Amino acid sequence: MKCFVSKLLLLILVPFLADASERPNVLFISIDDLNDWVGPLSGHPQAKTPNMDRLAEKGMLFTNAHSPGMTCNVSRTALLTGLRPSTTGVYGNSTDWRKVDKLKGIHSLPRHFKESGYQTYGAGKLFHASTWNMWAYFGYNDTSAWNAYFPSLDRQVPDEVWPHDVPVNGPIVKTFDWSPVATTDLAMGDGQVTTWSSEQILANGTEPRFNAVGIYRPHLPWYLPRKYFEMHPLEGITLPPVMANDLADLPESIRKQYENPRATLTTGRFKWVSEDSDNNRWKQVVQAYLASVSFADAMLGHVLDALDQSGRAQNTIIVLWSDHGFHVGEKKRVGKGTLWRESTRVPLIVVAPGITQPGSRSSTAVSLMDLYPTLAELADLKAPSHLEGTSLLPILKDPNKRSNRAALSTSSFGNHAVSGDNYRYLKYKDGSEELYDIVNDPHEWTNLAGNPKHAATITDLSQWLPKHDEPDIGPNRSADQMVKQISDITLP
Repeated sequence: MKCFVSKLLLLILVPFLADASERPNVLFISIDDLNDWVGPLSGHPQAKTPNMDRLAEKGMLFTNAHSPGMTCNVSRTALLTGLRPSTTGVYGNSTDWRKVDKLKGIHSLPRHFKESGYQTYGAGKLFHASTWNMWAYFGYNDTSAWNAYFPSLDRQVPDEVWPHDVPVNGPIVKTFDWSPVATTDLAMGDGQVTTWSSEQILANGTEPRFNAVGIYRPHLPWYLPRKYFEMHPLEGITLPPVMANDLADLPESIRKQYENPRATLTTGRFKWVSEDSDNNRWKQVVQAYLASVSFADAMLGHVLDALDQSGRAQNTIIVLWSDHGFHVGEKKRVGKGTLWRESTRVPLIVVAPGITQPGSRSSTAVSLMDLYPTLAELADLKAPSHLEGTSLLPILKDPNKRSNRAALSTSSFGNHAVSGDNYRYLKYKDGSEELYDIVNDPHEWTNLAGNPKHAATITDLSQWLPKHDEPDIGPNRSADQMVKQISDITLP
């Protein structure tokens, strides 16, 4: 009788297991603070990113992709819950989305895959909260909440090689700093993340899996193994193009805000790095950022190599994205958080075996908000009804297909950028406006908003502004509460 029951259970389970094993795996890779200074996007002529180049050759590169927010928590909360900042009121890094009324009962992207039968694995800087079957614990000698989730700002570099005199380069702020360090790639926090993630990719098992990898660099501070600085010799560094009077045609309120180095951290950074007559400090900043991008690219290479070795590459969807861009001198800023293109535009590569054409590109405007519905559709899962993005599957099938919409980016309450295929429109809460022709003016040097010839363009792009801006919830957690210890978490 026992044998009969076992055979009966096997007959019932085998079709289910077969279906499960045929479902596509997902490799979901985030690189923090990454702008278009990567080989596939040609944002800087000296970028060295062979692994991003190789990934782009496997699938589709989106050259006009934009983030929903320009700080880490804002963008990630929007992308991974499927609801825009203007819908949730999450506009800052100190807002815990789990405590937000509008997000009660909302399943995050990894949670949706877990509830749909996937094994979910996460490591590194991905989400400021989520749920997983297995999470990489990197506690070092410190079991505090922050370090339990990802090697943090103070743990990205092993203690024994952390620079003794911080900041190394000046009195601006501790985190705005750079220096080569004497350590190996895999001893770095990102090295530990990619090592653990590679082990999960290579692990045996037939269940469909959602592997998420969060690479922290090129986030500040730029402390890296020396070889990455040497890849970009200082004497040959090319500075990004900056127009001397770039801010002159901005709306007065915006110009005053961004011309005041005391009021704006990223403006103050640029003033400091560019005030020496030979621009040597600025060249150091460019070198450090390029080095950080190359380091992040090397980390990506470890993960891609593991996937190739696993034998699952032909049944694995790969998505590479960044949470937002980063100014390295453009618009006289060093940092993120603006509505300008250098801050909103991000690398986005999707490889969907059997669907994407190798080496394909799309220039139509898309948003990171589109990733949740896209992955749900690619995995043949029912997409939650609350999602505010649109599946990219039609574009993945046909690179020439246009999205016929615009991508919305938000920077704090009431301030939005609308990115279309040819123009970008910025609308601030005080009514100020900017308009740029990104085809002929990719650096956004000429504000066309006051030109009557472009009134119809503004009207067209304005339709994509949110009809309602949810009030700013504001901080609802302290730095120590930003992430709970793993043993204490109960997450949606």
